[in-house]
Amino acid sequence: MAERTVDPKLLEILVCPLTKGPLRYDAERQELISDKARLAYPIRDGIPIMLVDEARSLEEDGA
Repeated sequence: MAERTVDPKLLEILVCPLTKGPLRYDAERQELISDKARLAYPIRDGIPIMLVDEARSLEEDGA
């Protein structure tokens, strides 16, 4: 299966819903990372799930 990517233009306009800060793309885990909020938002079927309730805490994996 080909690795999915996020459209760079989409990444430019998406922000963390909690902090309104920038996000970075983690291609390996298919997540958008908010370093400021220490949250990782999942990408499912190519669609970023930008809900705090769906985000994974980065504290869980010590990242």
